[in-house]
Amino acid sequence: MSTETDPFVPPLQQDVVVTPVARLLRPLVRLLIRAGITFPAISDLLRELYVAVAETEFLLDDGKPQTDSRVSLLTGIHRKEVHRLREAGAPIHNVPQALSWGSQIIARWTGDPAYAKGGVPRPLPRNSVESSDRSFETLVASVTRDVRPRAVLDEWLNQKLVRIDADDFVILQERAYLPRPGGAEQLYYFGRNVHDHVAAAVANISGGDPRFFERALHYDGLSVAATEQLFSMANERAMDVLVDLNQEALKTADNDKGGDWRWTLGVYVYRENTKEGS
Repeated sequence: MSTETDPFVPPLQQDVVVTPVARLLRPLVRLLIRAGITFPAISDLLRELYVAVAETEFLLDDGKPQTDSRVSLLTGIHRKEVHRLREAGAPIHNVPQALSWGSQIIARWTGDPAYAKGGVPRPLPRNSVESSDRSFETLVASVTRDVRPRAVLDEWLNQKLVRIDADDFVILQERAYLPRPGGAEQLYYFGRNVHDHVAAAVANISGGDPRFFERALHYDGLSVAATEQLFSMANERAMDVLVDLNQEALKTADNDKGGDWRWTLGVYVYRENTKEGS
């Protein structure tokens, strides 16, 4: 998908961009302060990112290698500091191990007709009696053989993600993977999901073609009761959309030859007291 700038899109003005960026950063700054991450620490990270982005995403049209001087010109960072950071390399981004299988198992449980009906996950016996049986054991094995099904089950029971009924069947409690608040898994998805939303919006602002779908409903001046009603309704319907599309996405992925692309569909619902602000 092309994200080249449309020639008819006017150049971005610094003063116009700063105001929405400040609003975007405010909840992030709140998170950083709560986590004890000081301004000098985040300043160092931003310096690294400025150099990495300028070096890899603002290449010269003639294909010539980037110089320290050009990266310094683009970022405003001193050339000697640019050289040091380029020598050090880009920061490493680690994916929590549990995410390599947790969300995939639930996606298959809710999307594969062998394990779900109409997007509703079937109760599964812990283990298979016959080789053709569908069980929690075969579900886990269909996604990964690096983790024992019993280990997954024990962890999910501990998280109350699943329960065992009177017939010894495993029941999925949630239709989506819900990591522990503040844990490594949740923070990974925080970075990934917010990145993708912002990346889609930035591509649209830059005149990328085709445009990414990015829409929102917003109503101001409501009572708390009205927001609670809309909040509950939106959560339910948004989950239905995700479950339905997961079934189609799973079939597409299973029949795909594979490649270097990834695809994301994100939905969010939010409400706040405007007197407190964000």
